[in-house]
Amino acid sequence: MTNEILVVGAIPARTQAAVTAVVKDLEQAFNAHDPVALSEQFAREASWTNAVGTRLDGRAAIAEFSGPAMKGFLRDSYARYDVVKLLEVTPEVIGVNVRQTPTDSSGNPVAGPHGVTTYVIARQQEGWRIVVGQNAPVDAPPAA
Repeated sequence: MTNEILVVGAIPARTQAAVTAVVKDLEQAFNAHDPVALSEQFAREASWTNAVGTRLDGRAAIAEFSGPAMKGFLRDSYARYDVVKLLEVTPEVIGVNVRQTPTDSSGNPVAGPHGVTTYVIARQQEGWRIVVGQNAPVDAPPAA
C-alpha cells in the first residue's frame, strides 16, 4: 500500500505536518501503552468513540478508560497509524482518515484486527488536538 496522503483543500504544508504529528503522537502513545500521553492528543472536551463502540467524552474520560485497557486487553497490542486523507473543513479544522495496521512491538505487521479511524483535528489554545474521533475495526485488506 502506498503512504501517499490525499489532501483535499488548500491545507498548508505546516498544517499538514502538525495534524499528521498528532496522529503519530497518538500512535506512539498507544504503542507505549501510555494512557496519559494518548489522552493528551485529544482536546479537553473531545468526544471519541472507540473500536468497541464506547463513547468517551473529555480527555479525562479517555485517560481513565485507556489506563485499564492498556494494562488489560490491549497490553500486547501495537499498531501503525497511516494518515490516508486530510480534508480541510476550515483552515483551523481538518478531517483526517487513518488506517490502522496491527504490528508487533518492533513495528512489523502481524495478523490481527485492523482499524479505520476518522478524526476531526482542530487548532486549540494548546495546539492541534483531536476534538472528535470514531474508531472502527475492519477486516484486513486482501494481500496484493
